[in-house]
Amino acid sequence: MSSRNQYADADADADEANHAFDDDIEETYVEEDDVADVVGDGEYGDDDDAMDYEDGDDNEEHSDDDSEMNQEEGSSQQRGEVLLEDDSIQGFFLHKEPVFSVDINQKDENLVVSGGGDDRAYLWRLDTGDTVAELDKHDDSVSSVKFSNDGTLVASGGMDGKVNVYTVDNAKRCVTLEGPDEIQWINWHPKGNVLLAGSNDASLWMWSLPTGDFMNVFNGHGAPITCGRFTNSGRNIVSGSEDGSLIIWDPKTAAIVTQFTSDNERFHQEAITALAIAKDDQTILTGSTDSTAKLVHINGTVLGSLENATESIEAVGLCSILPLAATGSVDGSLSIWDINSMRLRTTLKHDDSVNRIMWHEDSPLLTSVSMDCTVRTWDTRTGECVRTSRGHQEGIMEFAMTKDGKIAVTASDDGCCLVFSQQK
Repeated sequence: MSSRNQYADADADADEANHAFDDDIEETYVEEDDVADVVGDGEYGDDDDAMDYEDGDDNEEHSDDDSEMNQEEGSSQQRGEVLLEDDSIQGFFLHKEPVFSVDINQKDENLVVSGGGDDRAYLWRLDTGDTVAELDKHDDSVSSVKFSNDGTLVASGGMDGKVNVYTVDNAKRCVTLEGPDEIQWINWHPKGNVLLAGSNDASLWMWSLPTGDFMNVFNGHGAPITCGRFTNSGRNIVSGSEDGSLIIWDPKTAAIVTQFTSDNERFHQEAITALAIAKDDQTILTGSTDSTAKLVHINGTVLGSLENATESIEAVGLCSILPLAATGSVDGSLSIWDINSMRLRTTLKHDDSVNRIMWHEDSPLLTSVSMDCTVRTWDTRTGECVRTSRGHQEGIMEFAMTKDGKIAVTASDDGCCLVFSQQK
Protein backbone atom coordinates (compact mmCIF):
# COMPACT_ATOMS: atom_id res chain seq x y z
CA MET A 1 0.00 0.00 0.00
CA SER A 2 2.96 2.34 0.26
CA SER A 3 2.85 3.15 -3.44
CA ARG A 4 -0.78 4.19 -3.03
CA ASN A 5 -0.23 6.24 0.12
CA GLN A 6 2.32 8.46 -1.56
CA TYR A 7 -0.61 10.20 -3.24
CA ALA A 8 -2.64 10.63 -0.06
CA ASP A 9 -1.82 14.33 0.30
CA ALA A 10 -3.79 15.62 -2.67
CA ASP A 11 -2.60 18.81 -4.33
CA ALA A 12 -4.69 21.86 -5.15
CA ASP A 13 -6.39 20.14 -8.11
CA ALA A 14 -7.58 17.26 -5.98
CA ASP A 15 -8.75 19.65 -3.24
CA GLU A 16 -10.76 21.56 -5.79
CA ALA A 17 -12.31 18.34 -7.09
CA ASN A 18 -13.37 17.45 -3.55
CA HIS A 19 -15.56 20.56 -3.45
CA ALA A 20 -17.98 18.65 -5.68
CA PHE A 21 -18.80 16.44 -2.69
CA ASP A 22 -19.56 19.33 -0.27
CA ASP A 23 -23.03 20.30 -1.49
CA ASP A 24 -25.74 19.72 1.09
CA ILE A 25 -28.48 17.44 -0.16
CA GLU A 26 -31.94 17.56 1.32
CA GLU A 27 -32.82 14.00 2.31
CA THR A 28 -36.35 12.61 2.22
CA TYR A 29 -36.72 9.18 3.75
CA VAL A 30 -39.39 6.57 3.16
CA GLU A 31 -41.48 5.94 6.25
CA GLU A 32 -41.31 2.47 7.81
CA ASP A 33 -45.04 2.01 7.02
CA ASP A 34 -44.18 2.20 3.34
CA VAL A 35 -41.81 -0.74 3.46
CA ALA A 36 -43.16 -3.48 1.21
CA ASP A 37 -42.90 -7.23 1.29
CA VAL A 38 -41.80 -9.53 -1.52
CA VAL A 39 -43.79 -8.96 -4.67
CA GLY A 40 -45.13 -11.93 -6.59
CA ASP A 41 -45.87 -12.53 -10.25
CA GLY A 42 -48.40 -10.43 -12.12
CA GLU A 43 -50.09 -10.75 -15.47
CA TYR A 44 -47.99 -10.68 -18.56
CA GLY A 45 -48.57 -8.35 -21.47
CA ASP A 46 -48.69 -9.43 -25.06
CA ASP A 47 -45.42 -10.26 -26.70
CA ASP A 48 -44.09 -7.92 -29.34
CA ASP A 49 -43.60 -10.22 -32.28
CA ALA A 50 -40.22 -9.89 -33.90
CA MET A 51 -39.59 -10.33 -37.59
CA ASP A 52 -37.24 -13.24 -38.00
CA TYR A 53 -35.17 -13.67 -41.10
CA GLU A 54 -32.38 -15.88 -42.32
CA ASP A 55 -29.71 -15.29 -44.90
CA GLY A 56 -30.17 -17.48 -47.96
CA ASP A 57 -27.54 -19.92 -49.23
CA ASP A 58 -25.48 -19.05 -52.28
CA ASN A 59 -27.25 -19.98 -55.50
CA GLU A 60 -26.19 -23.17 -57.20
CA GLU A 61 -25.77 -23.30 -60.95
CA HIS A 62 -28.51 -25.13 -62.82
CA SER A 63 -28.54 -26.30 -66.38
CA ASP A 64 -32.18 -25.36 -66.74
CA ASP A 65 -32.36 -21.68 -67.73
CA ASP A 66 -35.79 -21.10 -66.15
CA SER A 67 -34.64 -22.61 -62.86
CA GLU A 68 -31.52 -20.47 -62.90
CA MET A 69 -33.58 -17.36 -63.51
CA ASN A 70 -35.94 -18.23 -60.67
CA GLN A 71 -32.98 -18.80 -58.38
CA GLU A 72 -31.52 -15.42 -59.26
CA GLU A 73 -34.84 -13.68 -58.64
CA GLY A 74 -35.19 -15.42 -55.31
CA SER A 75 -31.68 -14.43 -54.33
CA SER A 76 -32.39 -10.80 -55.21
CA GLN A 77 -35.53 -10.86 -53.11
CA GLN A 78 -33.59 -12.28 -50.20
CA ARG A 79 -30.93 -9.60 -50.56
CA GLY A 80 -33.70 -7.03 -50.63
CA GLU A 81 -35.17 -8.38 -47.42
CA VAL A 82 -31.81 -8.15 -45.65
CA LEU A 83 -31.41 -4.56 -46.79
CA LEU A 84 -34.88 -3.73 -45.49
CA GLU A 85 -33.91 -5.17 -42.11
CA ASP A 86 -31.10 -2.62 -41.70
CA ASP A 87 -32.84 0.35 -40.11
CA SER A 88 -29.64 2.16 -39.13
CA ILE A 89 -29.01 5.68 -40.39
CA GLN A 90 -25.24 5.56 -39.87
CA GLY A 91 -22.53 3.22 -38.59
CA PHE A 92 -18.92 2.76 -37.54
CA PHE A 93 -17.07 -0.35 -38.69
CA LEU A 94 -13.36 -0.11 -37.76
CA HIS A 95 -13.52 -2.41 -34.71
CA LYS A 96 -12.35 -5.92 -35.58
CA GLU A 97 -13.80 -7.64 -32.51
CA PRO A 98 -16.97 -7.28 -30.38
CA VAL A 99 -17.67 -3.73 -29.21
CA PHE A 100 -18.31 -3.63 -25.45
CA SER A 101 -18.93 0.03 -24.69
CA VAL A 102 -20.12 3.21 -26.37
CA ASP A 103 -20.88 6.74 -25.19
CA ILE A 104 -22.14 10.03 -26.65
CA ASN A 105 -20.62 13.38 -25.73
CA GLN A 106 -23.51 15.25 -24.11
CA LYS A 107 -22.00 18.63 -25.06
CA ASP A 108 -21.43 17.68 -28.71
CA GLU A 109 -23.84 14.89 -29.53
CA ASN A 110 -22.24 14.24 -32.91
CA LEU A 111 -19.16 12.91 -31.10
CA VAL A 112 -19.10 9.24 -30.06
CA VAL A 113 -16.49 7.05 -28.34
CA SER A 114 -16.47 3.25 -28.62
CA GLY A 115 -14.21 0.51 -27.29
CA GLY A 116 -14.01 -3.24 -27.69
CA GLY A 117 -12.31 -6.59 -27.80
CA ASP A 118 -9.73 -5.43 -30.35
CA ASP A 119 -8.04 -3.50 -27.48
CA ARG A 120 -8.90 -0.23 -29.20
CA ALA A 121 -11.06 2.83 -28.64
CA TYR A 122 -12.11 5.31 -31.30
CA LEU A 123 -13.62 8.78 -31.45
CA TRP A 124 -16.00 9.10 -34.37
CA ARG A 125 -18.86 11.22 -35.68
CA LEU A 126 -22.45 10.14 -35.25
CA ASP A 127 -23.72 12.13 -38.22
CA THR A 128 -21.19 10.90 -40.80
CA GLY A 129 -19.58 7.78 -39.33
CA ASP A 130 -16.16 9.37 -39.94
CA THR A 131 -13.23 8.57 -37.65
CA VAL A 132 -12.09 11.52 -35.53
CA ALA A 133 -9.24 9.73 -33.77
CA GLU A 134 -7.91 6.27 -33.02
CA LEU A 135 -6.98 6.36 -29.33
CA ASP A 136 -3.94 4.61 -27.86
CA LYS A 137 -4.13 0.83 -27.94
CA HIS A 138 -4.62 -1.01 -24.65
CA ASP A 139 -2.88 -4.30 -23.86
CA ASP A 140 -6.24 -6.03 -23.45
CA SER A 141 -9.91 -5.46 -24.25
CA VAL A 142 -11.40 -2.00 -23.72
CA SER A 143 -14.24 -2.69 -21.29
CA SER A 144 -15.60 0.82 -20.71
CA VAL A 145 -15.47 4.25 -22.37
CA LYS A 146 -16.96 7.50 -21.04
CA PHE A 147 -16.99 11.24 -21.75
CA SER A 148 -16.77 13.58 -18.77
CA ASN A 149 -20.01 15.38 -18.03
CA ASP A 150 -18.60 18.72 -19.22
CA GLY A 151 -17.58 17.07 -22.49
CA THR A 152 -13.93 18.13 -22.31
CA LEU A 153 -12.36 14.76 -21.42
CA VAL A 154 -12.83 11.16 -22.52
CA ALA A 155 -11.56 8.00 -20.83
CA SER A 156 -11.05 4.40 -21.89
CA GLY A 157 -10.74 1.65 -19.28
CA GLY A 158 -9.20 -1.70 -20.15
CA MET A 159 -8.87 -5.23 -18.90
CA ASP A 160 -5.14 -4.41 -18.74
CA GLY A 161 -5.86 -2.42 -15.57
CA LYS A 162 -5.19 0.95 -17.21
CA VAL A 163 -7.39 3.98 -17.77
CA ASN A 164 -6.30 6.36 -20.52
CA VAL A 165 -7.69 9.91 -20.35
CA TYR A 166 -7.67 12.31 -23.31
CA THR A 167 -8.62 15.91 -23.99
CA VAL A 168 -11.49 15.85 -26.45
CA ASP A 169 -10.45 18.91 -28.47
CA ASN A 170 -7.22 17.38 -29.76
CA ALA A 171 -7.61 13.69 -28.78
CA LYS A 172 -4.24 13.87 -26.97
CA ARG A 173 -3.66 11.61 -23.99
CA CYS A 174 -3.17 13.70 -20.85
CA VAL A 175 -2.59 10.84 -18.40
CA THR A 176 -2.64 7.06 -17.93
CA LEU A 177 -4.10 5.95 -14.60
CA GLU A 178 -2.90 2.73 -13.01
CA GLY A 179 -3.52 0.87 -9.77
CA PRO A 180 -6.60 -1.33 -10.12
CA ASP A 181 -6.75 -4.80 -11.61
CA GLU A 182 -8.88 -5.43 -14.71
CA ILE A 183 -11.23 -2.47 -15.18
CA GLN A 184 -14.91 -3.48 -15.16
CA TRP A 185 -16.41 0.01 -15.61
CA ILE A 186 -15.65 3.73 -15.30
CA ASN A 187 -17.88 6.66 -14.28
CA TRP A 188 -17.40 10.44 -14.10
CA HIS A 189 -18.56 12.68 -11.25
CA PRO A 190 -21.63 14.73 -12.32
CA LYS A 191 -20.17 18.08 -11.15
CA GLY A 192 -16.40 17.84 -11.53
CA ASN A 193 -13.70 16.05 -13.48
CA VAL A 194 -13.29 13.21 -11.02
CA LEU A 195 -13.15 9.66 -12.39
CA LEU A 196 -14.19 6.45 -10.67
CA ALA A 197 -13.25 2.92 -11.73
CA GLY A 198 -14.46 -0.47 -10.51
CA SER A 199 -12.11 -3.40 -10.88
CA ASN A 200 -11.86 -7.16 -10.88
CA ASP A 201 -9.81 -7.11 -7.64
CA ALA A 202 -12.84 -5.89 -5.61
CA SER A 203 -11.50 -2.33 -5.25
CA LEU A 204 -12.76 1.07 -6.43
CA TRP A 205 -10.32 3.83 -7.40
CA MET A 206 -10.89 7.58 -7.75
CA TRP A 207 -8.70 10.23 -9.42
CA SER A 208 -8.79 13.97 -10.10
CA LEU A 209 -8.42 14.92 -13.75
CA PRO A 210 -6.77 16.11 -15.91
CA THR A 211 -3.77 15.84 -13.56
CA GLY A 212 -4.47 12.22 -12.66
CA ASP A 213 -3.90 12.81 -8.93
CA PHE A 214 -4.97 9.85 -6.82
CA MET A 215 -7.85 10.74 -4.47
CA ASN A 216 -9.07 7.54 -2.81
CA VAL A 217 -9.29 3.76 -2.95
CA PHE A 218 -12.38 1.97 -1.64
CA ASN A 219 -12.12 -1.51 -0.14
CA GLY A 220 -15.10 -3.41 1.24
CA HIS A 221 -16.36 -5.79 -1.42
CA GLY A 222 -15.10 -9.36 -1.51
CA ALA A 223 -15.34 -10.04 -5.25
CA PRO A 224 -15.19 -8.19 -8.61
CA ILE A 225 -17.22 -4.97 -8.68
CA THR A 226 -19.68 -5.47 -11.49
CA CYS A 227 -21.47 -2.11 -11.43
CA GLY A 228 -21.22 1.30 -9.80
CA ARG A 229 -21.48 5.04 -10.18
CA PHE A 230 -21.70 8.38 -8.42
CA THR A 231 -25.14 9.35 -7.19
CA ASN A 232 -26.95 12.06 -9.14
CA SER A 233 -25.91 14.73 -6.63
CA GLY A 234 -22.33 13.41 -6.59
CA ARG A 235 -22.46 13.22 -2.81
CA ASN A 236 -22.06 9.43 -2.61
CA ILE A 237 -20.83 6.42 -4.57
CA VAL A 238 -22.87 3.23 -5.00
CA SER A 239 -21.31 -0.08 -6.09
CA GLY A 240 -22.45 -3.69 -6.51
CA SER A 241 -20.35 -6.84 -6.51
CA GLU A 242 -20.28 -10.48 -7.50
CA ASP A 243 -20.33 -11.30 -3.79
CA GLY A 244 -23.92 -10.02 -3.64
CA SER A 245 -23.09 -6.89 -1.67
CA LEU A 246 -24.22 -3.32 -2.36
CA ILE A 247 -22.24 -0.51 -0.70
CA ILE A 248 -22.93 3.22 -0.43
CA TRP A 249 -19.67 5.14 0.12
CA ASP A 250 -18.55 8.57 1.25
CA PRO A 251 -16.21 9.61 -1.60
CA LYS A 252 -14.22 12.05 0.55
CA THR A 253 -13.29 9.56 3.27
CA ALA A 254 -13.82 6.19 1.52
CA ALA A 255 -15.96 5.19 4.50
CA ILE A 256 -18.93 2.85 4.11
CA VAL A 257 -22.18 4.74 4.71
CA THR A 258 -24.59 1.85 4.19
CA GLN A 259 -24.07 -1.78 3.22
CA PHE A 260 -26.42 -4.52 2.05
CA THR A 261 -25.17 -8.13 1.97
CA SER A 262 -26.50 -11.65 1.50
CA ASP A 263 -26.55 -11.97 5.30
CA ASN A 264 -29.87 -10.15 5.04
CA GLU A 265 -32.23 -12.86 3.79
CA ARG A 266 -34.42 -10.21 2.16
CA PHE A 267 -31.52 -9.04 -0.04
CA HIS A 268 -29.76 -10.74 -2.95
CA GLN A 269 -28.22 -14.14 -2.37
CA GLU A 270 -26.12 -14.08 -5.55
CA ALA A 271 -24.06 -11.67 -7.67
CA ILE A 272 -25.35 -8.16 -8.37
CA THR A 273 -25.33 -7.41 -12.09
CA ALA A 274 -26.83 -3.92 -12.43
CA LEU A 275 -28.05 -0.93 -10.43
CA ALA A 276 -30.09 2.22 -10.94
CA ILE A 277 -30.47 5.25 -8.64
CA ALA A 278 -33.66 7.32 -8.27
CA LYS A 279 -33.53 10.96 -9.27
CA ASP A 280 -33.60 12.08 -5.62
CA ASP A 281 -30.82 9.59 -4.69
CA GLN A 282 -32.99 8.07 -1.94
CA THR A 283 -33.75 4.68 -3.47
CA ILE A 284 -31.65 2.20 -5.43
CA LEU A 285 -32.78 -0.65 -7.66
CA THR A 286 -30.49 -3.66 -8.12
CA GLY A 287 -30.57 -6.71 -10.38
CA SER A 288 -28.96 -10.07 -9.69
CA THR A 289 -28.15 -13.49 -11.07
CA ASP A 290 -30.65 -14.77 -8.48
CA SER A 291 -33.39 -13.67 -10.94
CA THR A 292 -34.70 -10.92 -8.66
CA ALA A 293 -34.48 -7.15 -8.40
CA LYS A 294 -34.42 -5.41 -5.02
CA LEU A 295 -35.56 -1.88 -4.22
CA VAL A 296 -33.64 -0.50 -1.24
CA HIS A 297 -33.46 2.79 0.64
CA ILE A 298 -30.17 4.50 1.40
CA ASN A 299 -30.98 4.26 5.11
CA GLY A 300 -30.40 0.48 4.90
CA THR A 301 -34.00 -0.70 4.44
CA VAL A 302 -34.98 -3.31 1.84
CA LEU A 303 -38.25 -1.93 0.48
CA GLY A 304 -39.25 -4.86 -1.68
CA SER A 305 -38.33 -7.63 -4.09
CA LEU A 306 -39.43 -7.70 -7.73
CA GLU A 307 -39.78 -11.34 -8.74
CA ASN A 308 -41.09 -12.68 -12.02
CA ALA A 309 -37.99 -13.47 -14.10
CA THR A 310 -36.84 -17.05 -14.59
CA GLU A 311 -33.19 -16.16 -15.24
CA SER A 312 -30.62 -13.52 -14.29
CA ILE A 313 -31.68 -9.86 -14.23
CA GLU A 314 -29.13 -8.02 -16.39
CA ALA A 315 -30.63 -4.52 -16.60
CA VAL A 316 -32.65 -2.26 -14.29
CA GLY A 317 -33.96 1.29 -14.47
CA LEU A 318 -36.11 3.84 -12.60
CA CYS A 319 -38.35 6.35 -14.40
CA SER A 320 -37.70 9.98 -13.44
CA ILE A 321 -41.29 11.25 -13.83
CA LEU A 322 -43.51 8.27 -12.91
CA PRO A 323 -43.28 5.76 -10.05
CA LEU A 324 -42.17 3.03 -12.44
CA ALA A 325 -39.27 0.59 -12.47
CA ALA A 326 -38.08 -1.69 -15.27
CA THR A 327 -36.15 -4.95 -15.16
CA GLY A 328 -34.63 -6.85 -18.09
CA SER A 329 -33.69 -10.52 -17.92
CA VAL A 330 -31.71 -13.18 -19.73
CA ASP A 331 -35.07 -14.91 -20.30
CA GLY A 332 -36.01 -12.07 -22.69
CA SER A 333 -38.56 -10.46 -20.38
CA LEU A 334 -38.75 -6.70 -19.89
CA SER A 335 -40.98 -6.06 -16.89
CA ILE A 336 -42.55 -2.77 -15.84
CA TRP A 337 -43.34 -2.34 -12.14
CA ASP A 338 -45.37 0.18 -10.13
CA ILE A 339 -43.09 0.98 -7.20
CA ASN A 340 -45.87 2.62 -5.17
CA SER A 341 -47.82 -0.62 -4.99
CA MET A 342 -44.74 -2.80 -5.69
CA ARG A 343 -46.75 -4.72 -8.27
CA LEU A 344 -46.11 -5.81 -11.84
CA ARG A 345 -47.88 -3.69 -14.46
CA THR A 346 -46.90 -5.60 -17.59
CA THR A 347 -44.18 -7.79 -19.05
CA LEU A 348 -42.88 -7.03 -22.54
CA LYS A 349 -40.74 -9.44 -24.56
CA HIS A 350 -37.54 -9.60 -26.56
CA ASP A 351 -36.61 -12.83 -28.35
CA ASP A 352 -33.37 -13.18 -26.36
CA SER A 353 -31.55 -11.77 -23.36
CA VAL A 354 -32.23 -8.10 -22.52
CA ASN A 355 -28.76 -6.62 -21.96
CA ARG A 356 -29.36 -2.92 -21.30
CA ILE A 357 -32.32 -0.59 -20.75
CA MET A 358 -32.56 3.18 -20.50
CA TRP A 359 -35.47 5.45 -19.61
CA HIS A 360 -35.80 8.54 -21.76
CA GLU A 361 -35.18 11.74 -19.86
CA ASP A 362 -38.40 13.11 -18.26
CA SER A 363 -40.46 10.64 -20.29
CA PRO A 364 -42.41 7.38 -19.88
CA LEU A 365 -40.59 5.97 -22.91
CA LEU A 366 -38.02 3.21 -22.38
CA THR A 367 -35.45 1.83 -24.83
CA SER A 368 -33.95 -1.65 -24.56
CA VAL A 369 -31.32 -3.64 -26.46
CA SER A 370 -31.01 -7.39 -26.67
CA MET A 371 -29.07 -10.38 -27.88
CA ASP A 372 -31.91 -10.72 -30.42
CA CYS A 373 -30.10 -7.93 -32.35
CA THR A 374 -32.89 -5.37 -31.92
CA VAL A 375 -33.30 -1.94 -30.35
CA ARG A 376 -36.85 -1.42 -29.11
CA THR A 377 -38.57 1.66 -27.71
CA TRP A 378 -41.65 1.16 -25.56
CA ASP A 379 -44.40 3.37 -24.19
CA THR A 380 -44.54 2.00 -20.65
CA ARG A 381 -47.98 3.49 -20.00
CA THR A 382 -49.57 1.22 -22.57
CA GLY A 383 -46.93 -1.48 -23.15
CA GLU A 384 -46.84 -0.58 -26.85
CA CYS A 385 -43.59 -1.10 -28.74
CA VAL A 386 -43.45 2.19 -30.64
CA ARG A 387 -40.31 1.34 -32.62
CA THR A 388 -38.18 -1.72 -33.38
CA SER A 389 -34.82 -1.18 -35.08
CA ARG A 390 -32.70 -3.88 -36.71
CA GLY A 391 -29.36 -3.95 -38.45
CA HIS A 392 -26.92 -5.97 -36.34
CA GLN A 393 -26.03 -9.55 -37.19
CA GLU A 394 -25.15 -10.46 -33.59
CA GLY A 395 -26.32 -9.42 -30.14
CA ILE A 396 -26.20 -5.82 -28.88
CA MET A 397 -24.06 -5.45 -25.75
CA GLU A 398 -24.46 -1.75 -24.89
CA PHE A 399 -25.98 1.48 -26.18
CA ALA A 400 -26.11 5.22 -25.58
CA MET A 401 -28.79 7.80 -26.37
CA THR A 402 -28.90 11.49 -27.10
CA LYS A 403 -30.54 13.61 -24.38
CA ASP A 404 -33.81 13.89 -26.28
CA GLY A 405 -33.92 10.13 -26.80
CA LYS A 406 -34.29 10.50 -30.56
CA ILE A 407 -30.99 8.80 -31.49
CA ALA A 408 -29.47 5.57 -30.13
CA VAL A 409 -25.94 4.31 -30.81
CA THR A 410 -25.27 0.62 -30.27
CA ALA A 411 -22.24 -1.58 -29.52
CA SER A 412 -22.52 -5.14 -30.78
CA ASP A 413 -20.90 -8.56 -30.74
CA ASP A 414 -20.64 -8.27 -34.53
CA GLY A 415 -17.91 -5.62 -34.16
CA CYS A 416 -20.07 -2.76 -35.42
CA CYS A 417 -21.61 0.37 -33.94
CA LEU A 418 -24.87 1.47 -35.56
CA VAL A 419 -26.87 4.68 -35.27
CA PHE A 420 -30.66 4.41 -35.09
CA SER A 421 -33.44 6.97 -35.07
CA GLN A 422 -35.83 6.25 -32.19
CA GLN A 423 -38.63 8.50 -33.38
CA LYS A 424 -41.96 7.03 -34.43
